[in-house]
Amino acid sequence: MAETNSSLKIQNIVATTSLGKEVPLTKLARTIPNTEYNPEQFPGLVLRIKKPKSAVLVFSSGNLVCTGTKSIAQVKEVIDQVIKILRKISVKVTDKPKITVQNIVASGNINMMLNLNYLSLELENTEYEPEQFPGLVYKLDNPTATFLLFSNGKLVCTGTKNNQQLNESMEQLIKVLKEAEKNR
Repeated sequence: MAETNSSLKIQNIVATTSLGKEVPLTKLARTIPNTEYNPEQFPGLVLRIKKPKSAVLVFSSGNLVCTGTKSIAQVKEVIDQVIKILRKISVKVTDKPKITVQNIVASGNINMMLNLNYLSLELENTEYEPEQFPGLVYKLDNPTATFLLFSNGKLVCTGTKNNQQLNESMEQLIKVLKEAEKNR
């Protein structure tokens, strides 16, 4: 089997932070465009940021959940924009918020054809229902990651919290796939 060269591209980062200040969501929704707030259905307000394109859930406690960014730098940029927006409604955030990455979603290609039927039998922690979905779900324990594998070698990885975990999980995956291939 030829050496696999894989490339991963981060598609989405989910990150959380706390501003340490209460946020009046009704006032925010009334004052700022690009917001959605239906407290009967969900306690958070959705604030859409145009650049970098993302959505931030804002809770009255001052907790934020940021989604849609593709790098930590973008997450910081979005949080800074939210802080500027909140100043307009007299919420002054004085502490620099500590950002915690909860999940990274990346897609890529390992440039090899995969026999998903064989892999579903050979590997532990897999789910494969080709009648319902063409991808095989493969869960790694260490580092924690979940892969969606497709027969053409394309993949999606989710569940990692930083680049190191992302790279380690890819290395693990390739090792496991090569091992399975050897046993065939």
